Amino acid sequence: MAGIYLHIPFCKQACYYCDFHFSTSLKYKDELLQALIKEISLQKNYLQGETIETIYFGGGTPSILNESELNHLLEAIHNNHTVAANAEITLEANPDDLDKAKVNALRQTPVNRFSIGIQSFFDDDLQWMNRVHRGGEAEASVKRAQDAGFENITIDLIYGYPLLTEQKWKHNMAKAFELEVQHVSAYSMTVEPRTALASFINKKVYPPLNDQQSARQFEQLTDAMATHGFEHYEISNFCKPGQYSRHNANYWRGVKYLGIGPSAHAFNGDTRQWNVANNAKYIQSLQNNTIPAEVEELTEGNRLNEYIMTSLRTKWGLDLDKLNAIAPASANVLLKAADSYFDRGWITKKENIIYLTPTGKLYADAIAADLFF
Repeated sequence: MAGIYLHIPFCKQACYYCDFHFSTSLKYKDELLQALIKEISLQKNYLQGETIETIYFGGGTPSILNESELNHLLEAIHNNHTVAANAEITLEANPDDLDKAKVNALRQTPVNRFSIGIQSFFDDDLQWMNRVHRGGEAEASVKRAQDAGFENITIDLIYGYPLLTEQKWKHNMAKAFELEVQHVSAYSMTVEPRTALASFINKKVYPPLNDQQSARQFEQLTDAMATHGFEHYEISNFCKPGQYSRHNANYWRGVKYLGIGPSAHAFNGDTRQWNVANNAKYIQSLQNNTIPAEVEELTEGNRLNEYIMTSLRTKWGLDLDKLNAIAPASANVLLKAADSYFDRGWITKKENIIYLTPTGKLYADAIAADLFF
C-alpha cells in the first residue's frame, strides 16, 4: 500500500500567504508535463512494487490542467505501477476553475475526490489574501461538483487572520455544514518568510496576526465540528465518520509515498528525498534522464522523530510499542521527557498510546519538537 503525489506548479496568481513552489507563467507547461511523465517512469522502483492506493494532484493549482492532461498523467502511473481498483484520486481545485463544463469534463477522468480551496466565503477576505475567486463562486463550485455526481468533496478554510471576526468565522463554518461536504481542512493563517503577507506585516501595511484569536477560533472550530458529527482525526482535518482523506492519513501513519514534480517529496521507509524547486532545472534534468532529487538516508533518530511528529497530530495517537519497534527502550525516554506535559494536562495516556488533549492540540508542534530524540 502506497501513495503518489503529483505537484502541478502553476497558479493564475500568487496568494499573499503562500510559500509553496509555483509559477504564474504557463509558458513551459507542456514541457513540464512531459517531464512529470518521464519522472514517473524513472521513479517506478522507488516504492518497491507497493500497490498504489491513493493518487493526489496538488500544487500550485492542478485544476489548471484539462481532462486530457490529467488522463495522460494517470495513464503513465498505471503503466508503471499497480493501482488499486478503489484508489482514491484527489484533485486540488480552485473554485473559479470549476465551471459546469470543467466539472463535467472531469467526470470523464478517474478523479473521484475534490479538494476545493475556498478559504473564506467573504469577498473582502479573499481579496485580502489575493485569491482569484469570490465567495459566490466558492459556494457554486461545490454545488456544481455535487450536481455532476462527485460524492467525496473536501473544502479548505483559513482562520486566525485580522479580517475574520467571530461572526464571519461562524458564518464560514455554517456554510460548510450547509453544503454537506464530507470533509473540511481548516488551517490557522501563518506568516511564512519571503511571502507577500510577511512583507506587508513587516511594513505595517497589514496588522500582525493574533495568537489568541487563532486559538479561540480553533476551539470554536473543534466544538462546531463535533456538534455536526465530524471526526477530528488530525489537527487540521475533520470528516464525516470514516470519510477521512486516505492519502493524507497515510502520510501521518508512515505509509510510503512517491512525490512527482518540482519540489515534491518522497518517503519509502528507508530514505526521504525531495526534488529541486525550480521548473526549468526540473525539466532540464528529466530531459537528460536524471531525477533532480536530494536523497537522505533515514537514521534511527530521523524515524523516531518523524513518527512522533506525525502520530501525535492524529486521533490514533502515538503508540509506544511502535516507538520501541524503531528503537528499543525509546518509549521510556519519551515518557520521561513528557512528564511536564502530563502534569499540565496537554497529553494523556490510554493503555500504551499517548494522545494530545484538546488543550494540547493548540501546542502540537511545540510538544512534538520537545519530545524529539
